[in-house]
Amino acid sequence: MAAKIIDGKMRAKEVREGLKNEVLALKSSGTIPKLSVILVGEDPASHIYVSNKEKACSEVGIASEIHRLPSNTREIDLMKLVAKLNDDKNVHGILVQLPLPDQISEENILNSILPNKDVDGLGAQNMGMLVKGEGDPFIPCTPQGIIDLIKTTGIEIKGKNAIVVGRSNIVGKPAAILLLGQHATVTICHSRTLNLKEIISKADILVAAIGKPRLITGDMIKEGAAVIDVGTTRTAKGWEGDVDFDSAKEKAGYLTPVPGGVGPMTIAMLLKNTIKAASKK
Repeated sequence: MAAKIIDGKMRAKEVREGLKNEVLALKSSGTIPKLSVILVGEDPASHIYVSNKEKACSEVGIASEIHRLPSNTREIDLMKLVAKLNDDKNVHGILVQLPLPDQISEENILNSILPNKDVDGLGAQNMGMLVKGEGDPFIPCTPQGIIDLIKTTGIEIKGKNAIVVGRSNIVGKPAAILLLGQHATVTICHSRTLNLKEIISKADILVAAIGKPRLITGDMIKEGAAVIDVGTTRTAKGWEGDVDFDSAKEKAGYLTPVPGGVGPMTIAMLLKNTIKAASKK
């Protein structure tokens, strides 16, 4: 029996529709939610991502501005721009599009954003609160979208074996923490994991976020598993995920496509976090 395809585009549209009402409520109380995005360099994929974010903001009524900087921008100059946006009372969310050029430390820049404006949730304070389960942190957008998509299937996460393939700070680690928070039994795999096929075959929920196209094939997947493919690699065939879609759909119970799965949800969660930031203020 073929897998049910999890439609990230449709779910993201539902989320955006709900957010429109929240924006209207904020505006009626005198607050216009505003997101400032900083884009450094000429990475084509980054330009596409930023353009999509700008369109999504416009759709739900969030004000947005894009600061485009040359690839030779110095770290100190980027820090000055972040400081200026930190001080701007009309800016509720700040997002620095990754990756950054080699001369700039991503860690330094992410940690320079005020925690209450860190709508990407990647700064040390928000990540620390997420790990400790304290406060009300901004949750990184892609992992937040992953949990939302899993919940749309109706699967109860509690007690399930959840395998996360990939240990990045942006997706893998926070996704694992969120799954733990939903009471799953979580294993993180990575490039040095031994017996990867054997481990993956036990997953009730599989999150693939390692950036290697078609690494995970149908024969590695447990019958009926929910498979969330976060991978997006441009190949000669176009954009491909970490999961071999054609073979996986014959084994999985639920499966996200690439594109049209996790990607739209990442942007929807960014909008959600921006509105949350404006509401907190």
